[in-house]
Amino acid sequence: MNPEQQTKKPTVFELEQARDRTTRRLVILTIRLLFITFMFAAAILPFIAGLNSANQPINEVLVDHLGPMISTIAFAAIILIIDALTPNKRLSAVLGVYLGLVVGLFAALAVSMLIDLIADSWGIKQGEVATQYLTLLKLVSGITLCYFGISIVFTTKDNLRLVLPYVEFTRKIRGIRPLLVDTSILIDGRIEHLAQSKFIDAPLIITQFVIDELHTLSDSHEKMKRERGRRGLSILANLRNSGQVELTIESSETSGEKVDRALLELAQASGYRILTTDSNLQQVGQIEGVTVLNLNDLSQAVRAQAVPGAKLQIEIVRNGETKAQGVGYMPDGTMVVIENGGDSIGEFVTIEVTNALQTSAGRMIFANICTEQSTNS
Repeated sequence: MNPEQQTKKPTVFELEQARDRTTRRLVILTIRLLFITFMFAAAILPFIAGLNSANQPINEVLVDHLGPMISTIAFAAIILIIDALTPNKRLSAVLGVYLGLVVGLFAALAVSMLIDLIADSWGIKQGEVATQYLTLLKLVSGITLCYFGISIVFTTKDNLRLVLPYVEFTRKIRGIRPLLVDTSILIDGRIEHLAQSKFIDAPLIITQFVIDELHTLSDSHEKMKRERGRRGLSILANLRNSGQVELTIESSETSGEKVDRALLELAQASGYRILTTDSNLQQVGQIEGVTVLNLNDLSQAVRAQAVPGAKLQIEIVRNGETKAQGVGYMPDGTMVVIENGGDSIGEFVTIEVTNALQTSAGRMIFANICTEQSTNS
């Protein structure tokens, strides 16, 4: 095992996530224990009541109540198993099941009344063998209609507002639309300084699958990926504790898609915007009609314009192609070649821009030293 992985300490955010998960498990465990207690009491109470109120032998009471008691306990076990197998339940899914069930029950009631009318018109009376088949037909049709009701609501819930304008399966956005933060933004790190400047006035939303991707990177065997993942988790912890922005961590289902695809689908469903530094994600968002904001575009827009004649202060860090030339860098990383600056390495000097070129390798600025305003670092 890599020695760096052996000495790796959890970040502040990882510790907070672990505490939150522990608290959530305790709450869920308490609720399940209460459910088991109440269901067991409901199953055994009729048996106790039968012992106290009847003069029947205990074996007859046991035979009469054993079936319902076992059925109740089995039903409770099935509910617990379903709950354990679906840890990430969503409110929209629960509402969809409820609405589909209600629609199916009303449809089953209508079909049952229609079957009764047909039976009356054919002269079928109660007690005949045919009524047993009609009862079975009602039961089968009711179950089928409930199933179709739930299935139709789930498959058409995005278009349901065309029929029921006041039914919403997605969160309604009021005010400024929140920003879904991509993994690349957290790894980039500039979002922390942008938050401190208070220029971000929209709520930030961090999805659980973005956090999971950062966890995966931080556990990688490759040093570069591991550092990127830990940097992203550290930036996330700082944002969460800074209080400069409104930050929410949202648990969302990804259905196995990649992070970019999951972000696009969530943004489409919820009306969010996406904040990223990934130009490919931005282009896909434009094609699919999702608002994707690229932090690099903002950096490009607010970058200081170095036009010929402009005077800037910069630190000379090394020699250029010749010893007479000095090289410095703008805050955005643009290289500045300074004539006669080779003797001022390590000093902050005031320069006057003479020319700016855009090359395939990037932007390059040429300048001369303003000798009358040179200052030492």
